[in-house]
Formats: sequence, structure tokens, C-alpha cells
Amino acid sequence: MPETSGLQVTDLRFAYPGDAFRLHVPELEIATGRTLALAGPSGAGKSTLVRLLTGLLTPASGQVRLGDSQVDALSLEQRRAFRLRHVGLVFQDFALLDYLTVVENIMLPHQFKGGAEAAVRTRAQGLAEHLQISQYLDKRVSLLSQGERQRVAVARALAHEPRFIFADEPTASLDPSRGRIVVDLMIDDARRRGACLVMVTHDPNLLPMFDQTVRMEEFLNA
Repeated sequence: MPETSGLQVTDLRFAYPGDAFRLHVPELEIATGRTLALAGPSGAGKSTLVRLLTGLLTPASGQVRLGDSQVDALSLEQRRAFRLRHVGLVFQDFALLDYLTVVENIMLPHQFKGGAEAAVRTRAQGLAEHLQISQYLDKRVSLLSQGERQRVAVARALAHEPRFIFADEPTASLDPSRGRIVVDLMIDDARRRGACLVMVTHDPNLLPMFDQTVRMEEFLNA
């Protein structure tokens, strides 16, 4: 698959042992610079699909390709290295390090990817300003509100300019106006850099902003 194809899923199947949950994605493709929303009720498998796409879970069968890498065929260590270099992730629980400051959390991917620290710090500061958390850069994240922590997680996911961005409910702790700022930023960043963006959302008002929308119900128990 050419690098410009972005993300491609083929005949992906997954089930949790001893559970009636079954996920089957016959085909899914997102070109570089395009955005996709995963919509559906709680329990529909949205977070599970994100974990499969990023190599945090292994499918029973099928393929997941990000760029020219078949993620499901990589070893656990290779998947981890791939995520650190090429993937930006916003987890539902944020997965921040409470003992670090805001700017240290945002710049954490830089420690693994490398590059010019000054440039990454400048980008981190710009993201923080856009997300209205620049006043907290030197504050430990343990002292922030849920909404502030969520925006730190978004900034961290974008700071190292990943080729693939996955965000699991990145507006859940935000009011509508701040939620729109977050979504606008992530979409604009993906389109400007030619990255792929996959976002899980319960908010139907956000769906028209994306190039593609997938309803998870069509993939369940197939």
C-alpha cells in the first residue's frame, strides 16, 4: 500500500473471551489528511476499535495498516516503538503523569522521538495557548481540573507532529465552546500536516465537521 493511503483495515475481527461482543470491520480506509469520526452508543466498541487500530489490542484475524506498516504483524516492542514515533493518542483517562508539569507532559513524546527540543517546546507552548492552558505550563497536572487535564492530553498527542492521531472522547470533560476549540484544532492540524485523524465522539453536533463518519453498530456481532 502506498504511504499516501494512510490507514487501511481489511477483514478485521475481534472478540473478548467469554463475551458475546463480536467486532467485524470488513473494510475501512482513511487517506492522509482526512478525518474520521467513530460514533455509536456506549458499549458499541469504539474504544476497542481504537485500541485495535493502534496495536494496543491484537485482532483475531484481518489486517491493520498505518502507512506502510502492518501494525498487527509487529511484535509488542515494535508496536510500542511505532506508536511513540508516529502515533498521537488521547486516552479517555488522559494517561498523564501527575508528578510532571503541564509542559513536561506535553513534551514527553519528544523524549522518545527525538528532534530539536527548542522547536518542540515552541510547538508545545503554541498548542497550550490555543487550548487556553498556557497559564498552567509550569504547574503539575495533578493540580488541574478534569477539563484542563483533558486539554493537556490533546496537546501532548499533537506536540510531536504524529502521522496518525487517535482521540477517544477528547471533549467529554469540556463545555461545548471549549470542545469545539479542541476539535477544530485537531482537524486543522491533521489536514495541514497530511495526518490521519480518528476521533471517538458521542456528540452528534460534531459529526458534520469530519470527512467521514462510521457508525459502530454496523460492525457489531457480525
